Amino acid sequence: MDEDDFVKMVEDLQKKIEYEEEATYSQTVIREYRNPSNFGMIENPDAFGEVKGPCDDTMKISLRIEDRKIRDACFWTDGCGATIACGSMLTKMIKGETLEEAADITSEKLINALGYLPEEHLHCSKLAVNTLQKAIKNYHKD
Repeated sequence: MDEDDFVKMVEDLQKKIEYEEEATYSQTVIREYRNPSNFGMIENPDAFGEVKGPCDDTMKISLRIEDRKIRDACFWTDGCGATIACGSMLTKMIKGETLEEAADITSEKLINALGYLPEEHLHCSKLAVNTLQKAIKNYHKD
C-alpha cells in the first residue's frame, strides 16, 4: 500500500465514523464532545464532586460559588464522547444558577438540553448529574 492509498483509506474511515456518529447522536451531543466547554478543573474550588459510573467512567466537577450562585463550573472525565457531552452541557446549564436551581437539574433535563442520547448512553447523563449533586452536597458539608 502506497502513501496515497493509505491517506484515502484514512479519509474513508473518518467519513464512516462521522456518518455513524450522526446516525447515533444529536448534533448538539456531537458539538459538545468534539469541542467541550469548561473541561478541566478549578484550582481551589468552593465545591468538588467525583463519581465513578457503572461503566467505569469517572467524572469530576468543581464549582466556584459566590452568594449561593455558581459563578464558574468545570468538569473532567475519562469517559466516552457522550459523557464528555454531558459534562460540557451540564456545566453550561448551571453557570449563573443558584445552588438550589442547579440541584433541581435532572438527568432528563440534561438529555433534553442535549437533544437526545441513545439508550446505551443514558447512564452518562446520570453520572454527570450525580457528580453535580455530590459537589453541592460536599459544599453544604463545609
